[in-house]
Amino acid sequence: MESEQLFNRGFGRNSYNSITSASSDEELLDGAGVIMDFHTTEDDNLLDGDTSPGTAAGASSSTHLLDLLEEPIPGVGTYDDFHTIDWVREKCKDRERHRKINSKKKESAWEFTKSLYDAWSGWLVVTLTGLASGALAGVIDIAADWLNDLKEGVCLSAMWFNHEQCCWDSNETTFAERDKCPQWKTWAELILGQAEGPGSYIMNYFMFTFWALSFAFLAVSLVKVFAPYACGSGIPEIKTILSGFIIRGYLGKWTLMIKTITLVLAVASGLSLGKEGPLVHVACCCGNIFSYLFPKYSKNEAKKREVSYYFPLKTLWRSFFAALVAAFVLRSINPFGNSRLVLFYVEYHTPWYLFELFPFILLGVFGGLWGAFFIRANIAWCRRRKSTRFGKYPVLEVITVAAITAIVAFPNPYTRQNTSELIKELFTDCGPLESSQLCQYRSQMNGSQAYPAGSDAAAAPGVYSAMWQLSLALVFKIIMTIFTFGLKVPSGLFIPSMAIGAIAGRIVGIAVEQLAYYHHDWFLFREWCEVGADCITPGLYAMVGAAACLGGVTRMTVSLVVIVFELTGGLEYIVPLMAAVMTSKWVGDAFGREGIYEAHIRLNGYPFLDAKEEFTHTTLARDVMRPRRNDTPLAVLTQDDMTLAELQNIISETSYNGFPVIVSKESQRLVGFALRRDITIAIENARRKQEGIMLNSRVYFTQHAPTLPADSPRPLKLRSILDMSPFTVTDHTPMEIVVDIFRKLGLRQCLVTHNGRLLGIITKKDILRHMAQMANQDPESIMFN
Repeated sequence: MESEQLFNRGFGRNSYNSITSASSDEELLDGAGVIMDFHTTEDDNLLDGDTSPGTAAGASSSTHLLDLLEEPIPGVGTYDDFHTIDWVREKCKDRERHRKINSKKKESAWEFTKSLYDAWSGWLVVTLTGLASGALAGVIDIAADWLNDLKEGVCLSAMWFNHEQCCWDSNETTFAERDKCPQWKTWAELILGQAEGPGSYIMNYFMFTFWALSFAFLAVSLVKVFAPYACGSGIPEIKTILSGFIIRGYLGKWTLMIKTITLVLAVASGLSLGKEGPLVHVACCCGNIFSYLFPKYSKNEAKKREVSYYFPLKTLWRSFFAALVAAFVLRSINPFGNSRLVLFYVEYHTPWYLFELFPFILLGVFGGLWGAFFIRANIAWCRRRKSTRFGKYPVLEVITVAAITAIVAFPNPYTRQNTSELIKELFTDCGPLESSQLCQYRSQMNGSQAYPAGSDAAAAPGVYSAMWQLSLALVFKIIMTIFTFGLKVPSGLFIPSMAIGAIAGRIVGIAVEQLAYYHHDWFLFREWCEVGADCITPGLYAMVGAAACLGGVTRMTVSLVVIVFELTGGLEYIVPLMAAVMTSKWVGDAFGREGIYEAHIRLNGYPFLDAKEEFTHTTLARDVMRPRRNDTPLAVLTQDDMTLAELQNIISETSYNGFPVIVSKESQRLVGFALRRDITIAIENARRKQEGIMLNSRVYFTQHAPTLPADSPRPLKLRSILDMSPFTVTDHTPMEIVVDIFRKLGLRQCLVTHNGRLLGIITKKDILRHMAQMANQDPESIMFN
């Protein structure tokens, strides 16, 4: 399929925890399922696979879910691409594997060693994942900084040094121009031999745009040709995968390699995107690849997704250990050059005061409004991209956006510089070592005017100039981020959202600071702000604004506050951060409860049941199940009176992914559920290994073969592929309970019965359609749009 059609974006958790597997938040993605016309094998009516142990009575027999024969059938129990895993069957397989290991470990020293290897394999996986993730994160940071500076010049003494590293050892830098040293040459100096003048400016402008377009073109070309799954953030898809959906290759080695390379190029191109979201995708690729080295994980899809609603204690410890290893590696590499693990280390010398909660809450309101506006605007643009010819030319789109970004960004120093450096400058508190325009304040010294880097003084012209430039940068960032997120290159949203919030916060901070300086006798400032004393810290406002805007976009709360602590190290300001983040969430939720990642999941038609959505309607299971009135009858198999020809005819004439097995057409008593894939594999295996299997051979799912005439061909036993405890509900079960069951147990479908008789089936896709219908949305627009 053409990569132009592949999806563009890009941690629902939802794996499983013991028997209550988390929501396998996806159902049968059929048709043109994703953003890119995936032609999956799952039909709209798909009866998607082995369910979890059914009802309360069925749970006790779940350990015998597979009822294996003497020899397991190869391929049975595996999943096709774009299908949902069976959480409970995978859990049962893992239990059987664990029992087998425990029963054998006392037989010999070798078996005991194998049991130790199995027990420690989880720790080995997270150790390798932490090492790889930390190393790749460090390499990406260093490479992106170097390529970003390459747009402006080159270090003659060492080509591999970025601008800052090039001038570290120079003794010829000045306080005002600490970034200028003889070793670093701009492109105008190299090509024209001059550093100033109109010609020099035009040459630097041209080279800046040239390199930006080159990096963007190379990034989108690599993604298109080698790994279409490397585009976007990856977080919506990872949320879906973690909840149990299969997307082959999305976490593969090619995706990892191309995403790592193109992430560096995309960030260096100057596009309004970040690398934090794609780094989650990179880390998940590492974990997935290393998991294949250990049978416990390679042969069990649920074990790979061991993140759940309840977050098992062993997973918590392993996650902590993986983070510890990654942090150790990152600290060893020291990509930020400050011997710290945080990206924006801040150290404020003034505490915050109670009256400042008001501007902090205002920043929260701004963050919520920005988040709601961005989600609607970005989703509208992505939907238009999918429905018009423009979406068929991803390379042209990336080049166009990159060209506009570079051309508009160069004249403004706050949009020209790396976004991470911009945020760092906005977060920084003004001190004697700061030479930024934002720190130019007037103070009276011996009757003369000087510009020391202090706060709570009258702003100098440099501050007002910076305010205008920041205002223009704010408008530019808002517009370009809307059109950039969703391009066919790796694109994260954390850094752009933080930059928008940091710009707005710094502007508000300076405004409050000047208000306190000129009106220190107001009742708001009188008690806390003494004349000539530091009172307001504009950098703190930038940090609070960044958290508020990020919260407005993602709708995260507690985890977001922790992330900001992690990025900045500012643990003293928990109350301002929490006030702003909660306000942004409340304001954003007033316009819609979806965060940007959930909105993209819905846009792409991913089969994902969001645990945050409440279902409060009074419908029953019989209102949602299929078949409905005037529909064709439910396709079923009987337990012992079908021939192989009849079974194959049902498979060929339908596109369902599974079939209920009943005692007889007359009784409609439920026996179990059989997957289409397992039936097909079992038939092929029987024909290959057993003689006498013919089209008129009797197929049976019972323990013992039915009584047959003496001249009958050899029967085919398929009991080993039968799920004898499918999850069932009665037709009067409230849909509120059914939806909760699907979320908590990660079901793909459940069967509906009445007095033990089979009536119909409810799939996850039916659930999603019904929820859309109850929300007055087009049910068909939810899936495969």
